[in-house]
Amino acid sequence: MLIFLIGFMGSGKTTLGRPLASRLGYDFVDLDKAIEAGEGLTIGEIFATRGEERFRELERVYLQEILSNKRDAVISTGGGTPCFNGNMEAMNAGGVTVYLKLAPAMLADRLASAKVCRPLLAGKSPEELLQYVSDTLAVREAYYEQANVVVANPSRDVGRLAEVLKPYLIHF
Repeated sequence: MLIFLIGFMGSGKTTLGRPLASRLGYDFVDLDKAIEAGEGLTIGEIFATRGEERFRELERVYLQEILSNKRDAVISTGGGTPCFNGNMEAMNAGGVTVYLKLAPAMLADRLASAKVCRPLLAGKSPEELLQYVSDTLAVREAYYEQANVVVANPSRDVGRLAEVLKPYLIHF
């Protein structure tokens, strides 16, 4: 079974995804890392040299590869993955989607203190960051809310997440 973790940047998709995969005995796939490895460029370099539209096309290609692989895996998607190219529908058809839902202020705080460089956030002041998160989340929420499971304010408690997923694991 495929478990897709979706949500905004900084929501904990990778932080929770790795230990969840380990707990379930599944593979773990970070979609952004898969794209970087396959293309030989960082996400920032892809955005800078090829643009966001090309990145979204690549995201779809790599997502389709994961969907066709048919192995048990937890997949940490990019924050925008569900919002483009029919990806949300494809993920819902191919596995279980889990939306890790956090308030904009919490996301902005996490992103401001993150050590990871994120191309869409570069150079933003704390106020601009909060505004960007709020505005972007308002648009993306319609996609995120299509998830099979919504986990509000996810903690680092992987056991809680595994418990929420238990009904889906039985059916697959």
